[in-house]
Amino acid sequence: MPANEPYNESVWSKYYGPNLGYIQEKYEHFAEDPSSVEAHYRELFTVYGPPPLTSEAARTPGPSLSADTDWLRKAVRASKLIASIRIFGHLAADIDPLEQGHTSMAKWLDPETYELTREDLLALPASLIWENAPQDVLTGWDAYHRMRQAYTKTIAYEFGHVHDERELRWLNSQAESATSPAPLTPAERKGLLGRLIQVEQFETFLHKTFVGQKRFSLEGNDALVPMLDEIVRAAAHDGAEHILMGMAHRGRLNVLAHILGKPYDIIFSEFHHSPNKELFPSEGSMGINYGWTGDVKYHLGADRAFHEGETVRARLTLANNPSHLEFVNPVVEGFARAAQEDRSAPGLPGLDTNKAMAVLMHGDAAFPGEGIVAETLNIGKLEGYQNGGTIHIIVNNRIGFTTESGDSRSTHYASDLAKGYEIPIVHVNADDPEACIAAVRLASAYRSLFKKDFLIDLIGYRRHGHNEMDDPEMTQPIVYGKVKNHPTVLRIYAERLEREKVIAEGELTRMISEADHVLQQAYERMKEGKQKTGETKTAVALQAEEASPAPTAVPLGRLQSINRQLLSFPEGFKVYPKLQRILQRRKDQLSDGEKTDWALAETLAFATILQDGTPIRLSGQDAQRGTFSQRHLVLHDSESGKLYCPLHRLEDAKASFGVYNSPLSEASVLGYEYGYNVFAPETFVLWEAQYGDFANAAQVIIDQFISAGRAKWTQRSNLAILLPHGYEGQGPEHSSGRLERYLQLSAEENWTVANLTSAAQYFHLLRRQASLCGQADARPLVIMTPKSLLRNPRSASSGAELASGQFQAVLPEPLLGQTPGAVKRLVVCSGKVAIDLQAEVEAASGQDLSWLHILRLEQLYPFPARELAVFLNTFTSLQEIVWVQEEPKNMGAWSYIEPRLRAIAPNHTAVRYIGRPERSSPASGYADVHTFEQRRIVTEALNLNLPTKAPVPSPSGTVSR
Repeated sequence: MPANEPYNESVWSKYYGPNLGYIQEKYEHFAEDPSSVEAHYRELFTVYGPPPLTSEAARTPGPSLSADTDWLRKAVRASKLIASIRIFGHLAADIDPLEQGHTSMAKWLDPETYELTREDLLALPASLIWENAPQDVLTGWDAYHRMRQAYTKTIAYEFGHVHDERELRWLNSQAESATSPAPLTPAERKGLLGRLIQVEQFETFLHKTFVGQKRFSLEGNDALVPMLDEIVRAAAHDGAEHILMGMAHRGRLNVLAHILGKPYDIIFSEFHHSPNKELFPSEGSMGINYGWTGDVKYHLGADRAFHEGETVRARLTLANNPSHLEFVNPVVEGFARAAQEDRSAPGLPGLDTNKAMAVLMHGDAAFPGEGIVAETLNIGKLEGYQNGGTIHIIVNNRIGFTTESGDSRSTHYASDLAKGYEIPIVHVNADDPEACIAAVRLASAYRSLFKKDFLIDLIGYRRHGHNEMDDPEMTQPIVYGKVKNHPTVLRIYAERLEREKVIAEGELTRMISEADHVLQQAYERMKEGKQKTGETKTAVALQAEEASPAPTAVPLGRLQSINRQLLSFPEGFKVYPKLQRILQRRKDQLSDGEKTDWALAETLAFATILQDGTPIRLSGQDAQRGTFSQRHLVLHDSESGKLYCPLHRLEDAKASFGVYNSPLSEASVLGYEYGYNVFAPETFVLWEAQYGDFANAAQVIIDQFISAGRAKWTQRSNLAILLPHGYEGQGPEHSSGRLERYLQLSAEENWTVANLTSAAQYFHLLRRQASLCGQADARPLVIMTPKSLLRNPRSASSGAELASGQFQAVLPEPLLGQTPGAVKRLVVCSGKVAIDLQAEVEAASGQDLSWLHILRLEQLYPFPARELAVFLNTFTSLQEIVWVQEEPKNMGAWSYIEPRLRAIAPNHTAVRYIGRPERSSPASGYADVHTFEQRRIVTEALNLNLPTKAPVPSPSGTVSR
């Protein structure tokens, strides 16, 4: 009978006397353990709730409420009881397979705490204390039991921190519904059992076949794989074309095999070809050749097509990830945004968040422990980064490496960080796979409806040590005493299905045998060298290729037309008056006799790239305006505050342009941009640090992904990193972009590192980099961009320099070198110090400087040895080569440059250094000290009269002489 029929005509009307007592007893068993009663009783109680306490109650619409004050107080207390169950129910829920001393909050769920008796609750109508109570729940006592059942079983809910009323109502209604999500059908339950068999047998086979090798087993959280199955199905049916996943190493091999479809025999071969396992267990990779080092098997990703019948429903991608655990998170988020955007038309890219979905799997110690998690959660709703919500799963085994939760976090749950971002949280017992599927269905429905993140805390355990060679009983003897005697989820679930007659006796043995046979066959194929390739794409080594630079010059007339458009605003748009004057100065910068500054050269480069059909994405903490108020790509109406981007209305533009102010974060944003670029390699993606050394905070992304991703995972990236650099007397943190770190990471032509001195060079280099988008020889680009040079007339360039030529790796000082045979000292330098030297050469115009020449090294890596050698061959009287830099000797480019200069220096030519001495801090915080040191460097390089005494900072912070 439908549950919405009047209560007094419900199914309970046929139960009375002893029969009613019998059904009440059945319900008590059901409330304790649903699997302990027959299937038809389970269905009855799930749909209609608890039976009435008396036959009279089953025939009347329920009690009426007395109007006296005492009963009103009881009604208020009963409402508090129901609210407490919603808020605190998760603290008393059965969500820990090993029952490791979870703090009980049972008193907040007990009517006695609120001075309520059973009779009090029986006298209250359910509708008074539970808004929208199901029609089969009449009394307060019925409501109490139904709510307690909903909130304290093997799935527990934390929604109280969600402030949006519409979302909160929906979440609570889902948690309290008896029919949503719908119970699994018998076929689904049997399929779930089959998946658990595959998961467990795979781990067991590896354990016994490759003894002592690392695999970072999933055992204890086996339900993760069927949960991912469910996510994939739900996302594909919602129209997602791409499902992008990120995870650390725990359980990765199982996910690769069963979700990504990586053939068993390929995985076995990676174990089989590992080095001596007693020395380096499982740290080897196959197929290594020049330029490709590979990575260990439990860091590698893959992708495959998810089919349903003959139709490809979606493409699955598991991102490669180093052992820096959570740092893959923003990379995957960038994947998803790139998959969702249409970049084929001018203006902002079109965004359809239904086209792709991100799924991130976290460790329970890493989720609260690594700051990159908070950074990534923070960008989830921001304009330039939101992608319609991510499903997060904490694969929670209650141990971080060798330590327990008390050593890992200060919060009650590993998931508590997510509360600050109002992300709904569900905790689920990993030993109840049906509850795990219910959690996923709730998460998928929420993401589909509200386009926001959802978090599932999958609470299980770790059956072995951190790796399979580790003995966990050294540090967790009590826990592992429990683990040894604890049945696997497969055994628990199989017994349940046997008890409920879903599978026949002996069927489990047959299913296990079949799964083991498949594994054994794959192993035999591997030994015979007959591996399957399957659908899964794995890494294929990239070959070194010689790049052929594309033309980067743009006709002057085209540049002038673009410039006029940049200064044309919509009717009625009011530019801030001061900014209007600044922009109008650009009006004539492309005319004869005028110079183009750095910012205009950049904007012109972007405009021409868009007209050539390459989309652009630029982000950074002040990217729209520019940290130094130089860019102004997004204008604000001075009266209405409306925004206008001139590049969105550019004539003949054939692709999108997105420029976004990022949050005050480096690691997550740079990781996001890298992921975006890897997924959409046809897009020119740029990230700009507010100050160059702020990239320190993103060092893991730089080290593990950008510089090494090609060598480890054959990932192609064309990402450009802009790092403001140059010594202006502004102290240690506003001087150096830490050039030395990028040069130390340079090898195998993994990227380009440049330190430029002119607007034209920047223009040509940007266009050259954009021309490589989507090409096999694409490489990242690191540019030490200027600060003072943004407005220095010596770094400005004529329109003719943009309209002709191309990027030059080496530039000669134009004021010197007229008589090459007379040159005795060659000064080689890079970046801002070259402009300082030029200013000094101009000031010394009356002196004979024929003995001196200066070369600007605009491209530091790959090192332009050939171009330098051409110049060196013309200096027949050369006696010394002097490397001049602003940075301390142990920083900057000197350590990288010295051996390379010595290798090409003519015989009997000295190579020496001029710059600051070695320091632990990049720059002085005292302006006078900075000025003195800078003056000394310049005058020593040009062999002028040196200052004799440096100013000395006093203890008070002032500078004495």
